[in-house]
Amino acid sequence: MKLYLKYLSIHIRSQMQYKTSFYLTMLGQFLTSFSMFLSIYFMFSRFQSVEIFTYSQVLLCFAIVLMAFSIAECFGRGFDSFPSMISNGEFDRVMVRPQNEMFQVLAAKIELSRIGRLLQALIIFSYAIPTSGINWTTAQIITLILMILGGITVFFGLFIIYASLCFFTIEGLEFMNIFTDGGREFGRYPFSIYGQRVLRFFTFIIPLALFQYYPFLYLIGQVTNPFYMLTPLLCLFFLIPSSFLWRLGVSRYKSTGS
Repeated sequence: MKLYLKYLSIHIRSQMQYKTSFYLTMLGQFLTSFSMFLSIYFMFSRFQSVEIFTYSQVLLCFAIVLMAFSIAECFGRGFDSFPSMISNGEFDRVMVRPQNEMFQVLAAKIELSRIGRLLQALIIFSYAIPTSGINWTTAQIITLILMILGGITVFFGLFIIYASLCFFTIEGLEFMNIFTDGGREFGRYPFSIYGQRVLRFFTFIIPLALFQYYPFLYLIGQVTNPFYMLTPLLCLFFLIPSSFLWRLGVSRYKSTGS
């Protein structure tokens, strides 16, 4: 942890050398996500609800996914930019260092400008939490925290899988964006509105629904079974295949010779 904080301080000092660029990039990230908020706003200006979900409840769901994605992207950006590390031979240096390879990739790039999206999530939270009609008991607060942590875990797992595939393809596979950026887009609404097949896919294959849909039902009082509250903890198991694929890729890595 001490070493990671050292890396973090280096990234902060580096990005603050160009403050105007940093703040403009952060503003751009805010505005990009703002378009997603507008799509929800215009949808509910015409319809009173989507399935059983009200406007404030959908905004709360969107804010949870956006916050989880923003934090994961901010601190997991090293995996997202991993293809260049493979193609230009930088991973050779990673392999000969005493620190764990995954840690080095994780700490190689931290995009603090992603805070722009996080800021928007906090603004939406400030509106949705008091207007969603939820009785905020201790259980509901814990559920909300678990949903965010579970989301961070799943998105981190997806970034690791994306990076791991680079060991076999050299370049990153763009279809993974369907599950990372696409997961953020789909997560604007509870997954049940897309149909049962989509819900099952995002439950058993890519477990986005485990932190988004099922605990959200408990959060808004649609179900009372406490198991729904704890489903984000199942997201931890998603790190097992992600880590396995990473270790498999590292074991098959061949130096570029450069």
